Amino acid sequence: MAKAKKTEMRSDRVFLVVIDDSEELHQALYYACRRAARVDARIALLYCIPPAEFQHWAGVGELMRDEAREQAENLLGTNAEYVNELTGTQAMVYLREGEPKSELINLINEEDDISMLILGANTNGENSGPLINYLTNKGAAECRVPITIVPGNLSDEDIDHLT
Repeated sequence: MAKAKKTEMRSDRVFLVVIDDSEELHQALYYACRRAARVDARIALLYCIPPAEFQHWAGVGELMRDEAREQAENLLGTNAEYVNELTGTQAMVYLREGEPKSELINLINEEDDISMLILGANTNGENSGPLINYLTNKGAAECRVPITIVPGNLSDEDIDHLT
């Protein structure tokens, strides 16, 4: 009975990809989709709307928040369609408002099916990205799943050879 339960749990694996407007998002999402297709996992997408910095006038702040949400929904929709094209499955979509680092950790801790976090690394500068910097330092102790970092300079063909 225990073996059947383990097999059943394996098919519920979910790979989480953080959606943003970075160039390296493509590599992270492509890697996640290729890997998920090979091991029968699903893809989850997280977009986090950072807290509005401008709170002086409530009406302006509300308008900014509405515009950010619309942009986030469009970006999530576009990337969910891409996941469907590559895997033939619907992506799980999460849209959160708040500090991206804490919202990411909260989501991972709330959703037991999430089994891996896949991030794209900036390879054009001195900094890999704020989430990677956080998670490879202080945040690693808070993250309960393995973290896969995909270099942003890999081609689709390079990723195909890795997955």
